[in-house]
Amino acid sequence: MDWPHDPDGEQGSEGRRKYGHAVIAKKVDEDEDFPLSREEFVAEYGDDPVRLDYERVVSVADIFEHVDQAEFDDFVSFHKAVGRAMRENGYWFYEGAETFVGSNEA
Repeated sequence: MDWPHDPDGEQGSEGRRKYGHAVIAKKVDEDEDFPLSREEFVAEYGDDPVRLDYERVVSVADIFEHVDQAEFDDFVSFHKAVGRAMRENGYWFYEGAETFVGSNEA
């Protein structure tokens, strides 16, 4: 796919130093971007690549197809909604992730 920037460049995964959720989170300024609209976020970043693991790259829009919440009041609610969507739809690569979310559901 032709991405608007290199998935592994500084705008993407920072040379493969950041994957998945971290790539999305760095697009948000915790102090200035909230409340944040899902629709506006996808309009601005939807075509951007998100490296999930050493093999797969998807777009921000692909992930946000599964985010149900329309607006986020703060960084924590944003993280929880994105993380839940990623885990429930096969975009969460981290082995053993279920161990960390189990009873403390996001």
